[in-house]
Amino acid sequence: MFLSPRYIRGATHMIVLGWVLLLGALVWFASDWLERESNPNRNMSVVAGEAGVLVLQRARDGHYYADGEINGKPVKFILDTGATQIAMSQRLANDLGLSLGPAMTLQTAAGPATGYPARLARVRLGAIEMQNLGAIVSEKMADESVLLGMNFLKRLELTQRGDQLTLRPPSSPATN
Repeated sequence: MFLSPRYIRGATHMIVLGWVLLLGALVWFASDWLERESNPNRNMSVVAGEAGVLVLQRARDGHYYADGEINGKPVKFILDTGATQIAMSQRLANDLGLSLGPAMTLQTAAGPATGYPARLARVRLGAIEMQNLGAIVSEKMADESVLLGMNFLKRLELTQRGDQLTLRPPSSPATN
């Protein structure tokens, strides 16, 4: 049986196309899986019937991540009870158009760093919103994630059970 060169080229193109589609599907699946693993709270669950109460799942690395907003701009928060204030990168501060105060030396887990104070008009996590909060802009922060520090978290009731963290505004009734 003789196959024409045209038939062979067509079959080769179909095989290559099949492999490209298969690899594309694998990359899409892997990136979606990695995003779910790094931030299982992309679609935060809200406790039914309780205004402002959020339940977050712990990520594989042990941290709690959640999508939120600063001054109306979407951001990815890392809840950090070790951070005194909300902290962000210089690049994000520039994107938000923040006015920065004078340089100061910060004591961070990674050692001393230069930072600048700033004010945030509005910070939102799910239905929880706070206004006029202080923030620190750190030159050492390269990641676009924002550390959601204690100046936000101290105003909430935090309950951790297993791999879930429940955030409840103080005025919400507690359920057992």
